[in-house]
Amino acid sequence: MTLTLYGLKNCDTCKLALREISAAGLEHRFVDIRSDADLVALVPLWVKLAGAKALLNTRSTTWRGLSLQDQQLADAEPAALLIANPTLVKRPVIESGDALYVGWTAAVRAAVLGAAG
Repeated sequence: MTLTLYGLKNCDTCKLALREISAAGLEHRFVDIRSDADLVALVPLWVKLAGAKALLNTRSTTWRGLSLQDQQLADAEPAALLIANPTLVKRPVIESGDALYVGWTAAVRAAVLGAAG
């Protein structure tokens, strides 16, 4: 099974995840969420599967740069906010079959890399 990792090319967390996934010998492909991903199709599904709170990176400089009005869209229209601001997506987002993982936490690492063992 091929993993699809959505992220940003210059994101340190995405780079780490890619290195560890490659070292584990897992087949994968990388999709840049700014330039190569169909966020209009993907984000609503991600919100449904993972939840808006899991996907929204409120610690980012992009979030801090938003107006209060735009930040309030996170509750009312999270998918629209994430589509309009791809760098607000917590990274990486990893699709593995029917599973969706957000971030590169110890739990995500174990779930994804456990497939190699």
